[in-house]
Amino acid sequence: MNGNDVIGFNLTQHTPKSVTKIVILGAESTGKTTLCRDLAAHFNCQWVSEYMRTYLQDKWNDEQKTCTWEDLLPIAQGQIALENRLAQQAELKNDKYIFCDTSLFELMVYAHWYYDDCPEALTKAALAHHYDLILLTEVDIPWVADDLRDSPHEREAISAFFENMLNRYQIPFKKVGGNRLERVRYVEQIFNNM
Repeated sequence: MNGNDVIGFNLTQHTPKSVTKIVILGAESTGKTTLCRDLAAHFNCQWVSEYMRTYLQDKWNDEQKTCTWEDLLPIAQGQIALENRLAQQAELKNDKYIFCDTSLFELMVYAHWYYDDCPEALTKAALAHHYDLILLTEVDIPWVADDLRDSPHEREAISAFFENMLNRYQIPFKKVGGNRLERVRYVEQIFNNM
């Protein structure tokens, strides 16, 4: 596949040393957003929403169209711009943590899942970005339909694909599952042992 025109796409990550950055990855409808919200509330800090969801929901509402190859780099740019802005705010507020509901790595994984390819600029950025903790959500909650989700029966396979990609690039991660309270307590336990 051809790469997108990457001129003008700044995918550089801002990583404040004073803030611990946690990213939550996983298949659709596995509780990533809920976990981010719960952790941000529990630790009284900010969380970064999934820019792709807003971008694609607007596209669906306006055009009744889903994600295409041409959307990948604009989504990546929007995600990292949002993450960088909130990371700077967290740094100014002296927050200890910031929780990210996805990263460019997740976008890269989905590019390979759907297109068997990924724009080179996105791959380079995804592999260069740093998080202090990477969590992969288990497929242990019911799938919930919406305008964008399309893989209710492939969540296990997608989750295994995420795990394979993380292992392929030797990126350490921890799996998180259970109910909402169990997930928050698990992350709290990780922090206590860091």
